[in-house]
Amino acid sequence: MKVSIGVGGAASGGERDFHEHVDFVVEAEKLGVDTVWTAEAWGQDAIAPLAFIAARTERIKLGTGIMQVSARTPSMTAMTALTMAAISDDRFILGLGASGPQVVEGLQGRPFKAPLTRMRETVEIVKLAFAGEKIAYDGKYHQLPLPGGEGKALRLSQPGNPDIPIYLATLGPKALEYTGEAADGWLGTSFTPEHASAHLDYIEAGAKRAGRSLADVNIQAGGTIGFGDPAELAAPLKRGLAFTLGAMGSAKTNFYNDAYKRGGWDEIARESQSLWVSGKRNEAVDIIPDEMILQSNLLGDEGMVRDRLRAYRDAGVETCRLSPMGRSMDERLEVLGRAIDLINGLD
Repeated sequence: MKVSIGVGGAASGGERDFHEHVDFVVEAEKLGVDTVWTAEAWGQDAIAPLAFIAARTERIKLGTGIMQVSARTPSMTAMTALTMAAISDDRFILGLGASGPQVVEGLQGRPFKAPLTRMRETVEIVKLAFAGEKIAYDGKYHQLPLPGGEGKALRLSQPGNPDIPIYLATLGPKALEYTGEAADGWLGTSFTPEHASAHLDYIEAGAKRAGRSLADVNIQAGGTIGFGDPAELAAPLKRGLAFTLGAMGSAKTNFYNDAYKRGGWDEIARESQSLWVSGKRNEAVDIIPDEMILQSNLLGDEGMVRDRLRAYRDAGVETCRLSPMGRSMDERLEVLGRAIDLINGLD
């Protein structure tokens, strides 16, 4: 099982601490981490930090986790991906996601309607560009060239590169099936090994429909990792989970919440969301049980963390995405190094 890490997040850039994140990635590469993912929500974008990291590293793979399909035209997404692959010696992974209605409609000013169709069209256009073909496409939401205008189908002047991997961050059943059909990897969230089927069964069904297998999709999932008393480690993570259940989307559309419902936490997911959206945020946090945090992360003494790592591996996770706890970079690197040692020693 390989290891990946992430930099950035929804509120990234607020403290201008980017150079510390870069130093962390440089040291993580030395420890043997396989991939670093940059987040994009309503803070920093996913590409600029990754380009900087590319210049400071040599081996680690560089993925967008994720670029929002609503924030760029598909052709610009392809141009950016081809550029990143070129400047990083083909270490780039294009990670795409639909985001949610509050970001797409509130921040980007784009309709969120039919997110899966928009993602599918984006992927198909990107693959045309990666293949070095003229970009001519007639979809429901994307038409290239624009009908009735003066444009013509263009081929990018950059050389094609069909080997750029495309990973998708999906959560809904139909979107998970599409991931199995078309993607090289899945960026999993709201995932617990105990209920891996809530996600992987759909990916496998889509893969089989396309003449593929689940083994053709690199499954990446994980969580926060820390060593110590599990209850003490779980407590500060409850607010983040309550935020995910209540605010990552709208009261009507929250794919993260829906995934936890399928994953055995239906009652808690519904109640926490209801409390959050009604403004009772402390109450929304208080009802999150320790066990929900422990299933979603890798916390406890060394034996417990080893068991959690084994559970992720046995559930089908090929790359464990870890967010190490610690008050300083050195502490986080120490946790990350211990985790890698445990993974290397798994039977």
